[in-house]
Amino acid sequence: MPLVTLTELLELNKNENWAIGAVDVMNQDMVRGVIAGAEKANAPVILMLAEVHEALVSIEELGAIMVDCARRATVPVCVHFDHGETYSSIIRAMKAGFTSVMYDGSHLPLEENIRTTKEIVQVAQALGVSVEAELGQLTRPEGCDDEDLEENPDLYTDPEEAIRFYHETGIDALAVAFGTAHGVYAKQPVLDFDRLQEIRNKTGAPLVMHGGSGLEPADFHAAIDRGVKKINYYSNMVYSVAQTIQCKLNEAEGKTYYHDISVWAIEAIRDDIAETLTRFRSNGKA
Repeated sequence: MPLVTLTELLELNKNENWAIGAVDVMNQDMVRGVIAGAEKANAPVILMLAEVHEALVSIEELGAIMVDCARRATVPVCVHFDHGETYSSIIRAMKAGFTSVMYDGSHLPLEENIRTTKEIVQVAQALGVSVEAELGQLTRPEGCDDEDLEENPDLYTDPEEAIRFYHETGIDALAVAFGTAHGVYAKQPVLDFDRLQEIRNKTGAPLVMHGGSGLEPADFHAAIDRGVKKINYYSNMVYSVAQTIQCKLNEAEGKTYYHDISVWAIEAIRDDIAETLTRFRSNGKA
């Protein structure tokens, strides 16, 4: 299967009610596990590296692995730079072969967010790279570990602003805030599905949901039915995989080697991702 852009993947579910799973990765084991899970589910998938994780691995180092593994996969794979906040990092991701980037100017005033997003889009279009951008802010920002933050509807995406933002910037996908949060939930979130439906009706944009870990299957399905075409997923997976590895270490007899842990991680990620993509209704869609 060829390495594909986000735009190409969004054509697959343009008129269907399923979402593409987008998974943040930080090392080769995670890359291999996510692709194995997508192949197990026969589903397209998006590999993501978030700017906040560059403290652990560089864009160029992991990007080369992501692109190479994506090209050798048997399902369509997009390589995406997640939550890029700096122009320089986004350009580096494009140069490293990422086929899609997300510019996160959600913390900026609307006018500035539109202006800076348009600048990214102009460069990306010249290079054949897709662009996702965000309007509105999740209650718990990317990289924040405060699980007790209260929801703030004032930060949710405004449907009227979304119309202008989507059409003026020329982005390929719009990330929206309607009650989800990054990380694992301390309590069940209250999601504003009416707002989500209004944004979809008024913009016609492929919508992106960040902060999907820990939601009920019914929440995912309700979001997908209201125009969400891409769902970001990370926290629940890495927590679950860590628990699996811990159990295997406790149960192991004799010596355990690092390569044993690597195999366990890949297998645990594979199974988690196959189940998750099925929950997103993307299984069998490759």
